[in-house]
Amino acid sequence: MGLSVLNEGREDLPDRYKWLLTEGWGPVRICIAVEQKYGQDALGRFYTELGTRLHKQGQERSRKTYDAALIAAGPAPDLATAAESTVYDDAVRASHKAGIDTFGEETGTPIITVPGPDGESEVAFFGPVVTPTPREAEALNLWDSIVAAASVKGFFEIKRTRAEEPSFD
Repeated sequence: MGLSVLNEGREDLPDRYKWLLTEGWGPVRICIAVEQKYGQDALGRFYTELGTRLHKQGQERSRKTYDAALIAAGPAPDLATAAESTVYDDAVRASHKAGIDTFGEETGTPIITVPGPDGESEVAFFGPVVTPTPREAEALNLWDSIVAAASVKGFFEIKRTRAEEPSFD
């Protein structure tokens, strides 16, 4: 799912957010290129490397950052050129649509799917949005709780006001 696709064409957004959405196309294009050439595992490694650089280290969205993330994740750094290419845009939109089709239009990112009440179908949720990132037993408890919520037929939503800024620690 891409927020740049989700908000495409919206004029009611602040200028700063519109700029971020425009800048968001580069990384998601590279993600699609990595997935197509090297598969899901490589995409996971690249996504983590890029997220660490952008969100934890505060690096800018640039060719240098993309190259470093690609090298650390294993794929060839030449895939960084995908950031400036529209070649992958149809695949980006198709991937986004697959996420929306799983959940519905009233979502953001992330979307996760877990086993449904019958154990065979899947239930999709927007989230979890958690800060700071839970670790070890706390992460397992959260996961078990999400799976338990999905096992209740008709469970749709739970939300509370965000009390702090995101932390990527």
